[in-house]
Amino acid sequence: MTILITGGRGKIARAVRAGLVSSGREVRVASREPDLLGTIALDSASGSSWSAALKDISQVFLYSDPLTAALFVEAAEAAGVKQVVLLSSMSSQAGHEDAAAGSALGGRAVDPHSGVERVILGGAFASTRLQPGTFMTNAIYWSYQIRATGQIRLPYLEAEEAPIHEQDIADVAIRVLLDGPGAEHDGRGYPMTGPESMTRRRQIDLITELTGVPIEQVELTPAEAREEMAATMRNPAQLESLMSYWASRVGTPHPIEHTVELLTGHAGRTFEQWLKDNPTVF
Repeated sequence: MTILITGGRGKIARAVRAGLVSSGREVRVASREPDLLGTIALDSASGSSWSAALKDISQVFLYSDPLTAALFVEAAEAAGVKQVVLLSSMSSQAGHEDAAAGSALGGRAVDPHSGVERVILGGAFASTRLQPGTFMTNAIYWSYQIRATGQIRLPYLEAEEAPIHEQDIADVAIRVLLDGPGAEHDGRGYPMTGPESMTRRRQIDLITELTGVPIEQVELTPAEAREEMAATMRNPAQLESLMSYWASRVGTPHPIEHTVELLTGHAGRTFEQWLKDNPTVF
């Protein structure tokens, strides 16, 4: 039967599609704004839209959406879906801990990815949660600042991350989908990182080294960062959570997860490789 891929405009979804097609699997791609031939329109807030998208579908690669997860589960169960591979986030692990702590948190919000995971785990199908940390593609947002001002303005430039290449996330998803329901992946959550912990200052240095683009690194104070980032991050709690996370990573190497190597048989791609794969970004 056919595999449904949601979030069809995303880099990861496109890579998953390409890998499954090259493996001979039948694929249906769904997107809110379909832009590829053969992609169907999906209104994730509509039960009838989900029903149409899931007709004759056995497996799903699903982007996390806390607003529509329950609606998806209802439609997937009705359609007889056998397996769901959820693109979640490493932040969901903290969210599960927060939920378990209950009232001791004084009302702190639980990570939305954690909430989606709990809904998907409750479905009548096999499920696997992919939990990547920082994406290498986040550097694309830096490119807008560089083009406009020649600067990258960030707090906590010495914060350590282990960013992951989107193709590595896709490769793991492809492996799980090809193995299918009933394999060792059922019910598992897979934390995922890239192969190297590095500061954000080092990432910016590599951009200059490999592209030749001069970049002025401006380290913002926490107060300056809150003021500048508030325009794009309208959820104050999410912004504070992000600031707290960055602060906690200063001077602390990020633990490396070997999920990519263990499930795909190849080493995780480096940030240098990502820059070579995206030569026009900067």
